Amino acid sequence: MENENLRLVYTLLCDDVRLEMGNKVSLMGVFQNIMVEKLPVSLIKFAVVNHWRGQGNHSTEVRILSPDRSNLVVTSQPTRLELNPGGFTDNVSFFVNVVFPTAGTYWVQTLAGPEVVEEFPLIVTDVGTVAGDNTTEEITDTIN
Repeated sequence: MENENLRLVYTLLCDDVRLEMGNKVSLMGVFQNIMVEKLPVSLIKFAVVNHWRGQGNHSTEVRILSPDRSNLVVTSQPTRLELNPGGFTDNVSFFVNVVFPTAGTYWVQTLAGPEVVEEFPLIVTDVGTVAGDNTTEEITDTIN
């Protein structure tokens, strides 16, 4: 198996990623869900950051599937990783003008070669849906 010497340590979603002086990586706007005023929504830009450990030559990509997993919303270009023994690297996939047409649980998948090595939910919702789900009781205190 091509990817037996590769391990995905973590994945983060964020608005932007910058490489700073001294090879420091700055992540802006880390998030796990998307809540907007109304749907559909087009995200101008966001990034998926994968931190890998391992060794050897590997190919990775990130894709986002629709809630029913039948449609591909977006996919990154495959990226080649070359790691020396005991090595690590951060791979950043930028996505631009991605449309989420409806509320639901989308699926973020990270692949190494043909194998899905991680999949996690990305919940997309609008304020109206959330407000409709939260019922509150009003308590009135009357002084006699």
